[in-house]
Amino acid sequence: MTPPGAWGPGRPGGLLTPPLPPARSLARRLLAPGATLAGVAAAFAYVGTVDPNEPGHYPVCPLLRFTGIYCPGCGGLRSAHAFVHGDLPAALGANALAVVGYGLFGALMVVWLIRVIRGVPMRLAVSPVLWWGIGAVLALFTLVRNLPFGSALAP
Repeated sequence: MTPPGAWGPGRPGGLLTPPLPPARSLARRLLAPGATLAGVAAAFAYVGTVDPNEPGHYPVCPLLRFTGIYCPGCGGLRSAHAFVHGDLPAALGANALAVVGYGLFGALMVVWLIRVIRGVPMRLAVSPVLWWGIGAVLALFTLVRNLPFGSALAP
């Protein structure tokens, strides 16, 4: 006979199911989202303190330097700096897509924290269609911000 707590054919009913993993404490479950939030907060604090509008603090975008084309990330540091200082119009003017990304990150973090507190695992399965959609949005944003009629999106 199988010892108690073991799993296998000796269990009543012949079920081949493994035992449930031990429940993790709330503090341990909060470790990953807490570390993520701490890292992002530290990055935003640094960018909020060290002004990207002053030359020499951060490297220049290589695509912009060598081709003159604004990439989807151009203006992202200036956007983060303005966002930290509560200047939403300046943040949107520097990189509107980055501000949308800040909002999406915030919403994802809220969902992650709620699921962690409830003890539900966070599973983020992104389909290939969504990845292609994100790529298309980035490409369209890059194209429009580099054309004369999209100059409002340029940093």
